[in-house]
Amino acid sequence: MEHVRNVSLLPKAHLHLHFTGSMRPGTLLELADKYGVHLPEALTSGEPPKLRATDERGWFRFQRLYDIARSCLRSPEDIQRLVREAAEEDVRDGSGWLEIQVDPTSYAPMLGGLIPALEIILDAVDRAARDTGLGMRVLVAANRVKHPLDARTLARLAVRYADRGVVGFGLSNDERRGMARDFDRAFAIAREGGLLAAPHGGELTGPASVRDCMDDLRAARIGHGVRAAEDPRLLRKLAERGVTCEVCPSSNVALGVYEKPTDVPLRTLFEAGVPMALGADDPLLFGSRLAAQYELARGSHGFTDAELAELARQSVRASAAPEGVRAKMLSGIDDWLSS
Repeated sequence: MEHVRNVSLLPKAHLHLHFTGSMRPGTLLELADKYGVHLPEALTSGEPPKLRATDERGWFRFQRLYDIARSCLRSPEDIQRLVREAAEEDVRDGSGWLEIQVDPTSYAPMLGGLIPALEIILDAVDRAARDTGLGMRVLVAANRVKHPLDARTLARLAVRYADRGVVGFGLSNDERRGMARDFDRAFAIAREGGLLAAPHGGELTGPASVRDCMDDLRAARIGHGVRAAEDPRLLRKLAERGVTCEVCPSSNVALGVYEKPTDVPLRTLFEAGVPMALGADDPLLFGSRLAAQYELARGSHGFTDAELAELARQSVRASAAPEGVRAKMLSGIDDWLSS
């Protein structure tokens, strides 16, 4: 019988984690009490809320819960706490590199404006990285349901702070709203400024969404991308171009994209040669963090330790980590596999 290694000790990069969604449930309860915010039972029961975002009403409920949680982040100290705790959780799960995704406009009203909000977030990331030893950077994400001009403003801001810890530019929220091509100029600004393009696609809608992100936004990574499994030609295209899909299995099941863990097409993507980076997405709402995604690949899809090690390598290669950090993590993956 094969020796089963601890996936929490496997070095890996975490490339799909949303800011508020990274919060510990206990922290949310404390902050809500501090600010007198009434939390719905879905956020206080101790169990992940039952969500199904494949219809408009279900997505609205998911967004409402997220917005309520975000309303509890009101001061620089709250931001510092969230980021530090997210880093601590990632270190516990074996992450050596984290790219946390945030739309700073969502926090600007509480933090004195757009630029102060981003600076507070970047300062918190820098401090958490020093305190925990985790390599940590920021991916600034535009909101697909807002006007594309807002995305251009964010892209310029992200480029301005590329030397302060911003490494990528994303596009999140309901992909059924707003065409990818509407945001092409924002992504061109980001790419020209040296940022990695990582829009969401292929989660709530099908393969065409992934194709649009590749063709219109020239994505280097796709947030989710799992619906590409429905189109063999698209899988070949992803593999040939080396575009990494940031796959979040627990999230896919929690939001009703797939009925059960075994339905998530991890094997299909892996065997087609599509690079993947497993991510936790929003642990606050989905109830599991990074290491649990690797456990799911092992338990529900039969990934061997050698295959899990390859998934970890793919996450490192797709990251914006400096070469020295990558080399150290890749060496650690080899050590884990030989242990």
